[in-house]
Amino acid sequence: MRFAYSLTADKDDAKDLVQETYLKALTNRDKFADETNMKAWTFTIMKNTFINNYRKANKKDTTINSSDNQLLLNSKPENNGPESQYSHNEINKQIEELSDNFRIPFQMHTSGYKYKEIAKKLNLNIGTVKSRIFLSRKQLMVLVNR
Repeated sequence: MRFAYSLTADKDDAKDLVQETYLKALTNRDKFADETNMKAWTFTIMKNTFINNYRKANKKDTTINSSDNQLLLNSKPENNGPESQYSHNEINKQIEELSDNFRIPFQMHTSGYKYKEIAKKLNLNIGTVKSRIFLSRKQLMVLVNR
């Protein structure tokens, strides 16, 4: 119970997590290897259950933006008013003003490309790609907050 509470920080959620852990442990008891640490096994089940539940909850609350740059991930629907659209247009203008060395990797990354894919396509080291994307974000934050 203490471990569950340390993960959830809520008494009711901790009780639910313990119950779910017991259920999974009993359901999968044939997978437990004799002469191993049962406490560690159940703690692992509990930790993995907590992580899976956390990911499901986050995925349920995520809204995918269909714009080219996908800068509005996890935004709530009520934030899509005229002010938000204006802000989005301003951000896009600032992105277009970045030099090609920074803009292209940034746009590829926000379009869903992985770092490795960007590095391969642009014939760059993966560290260079990560650095340019980081610096692009940093530069955009300065430009947008002026």
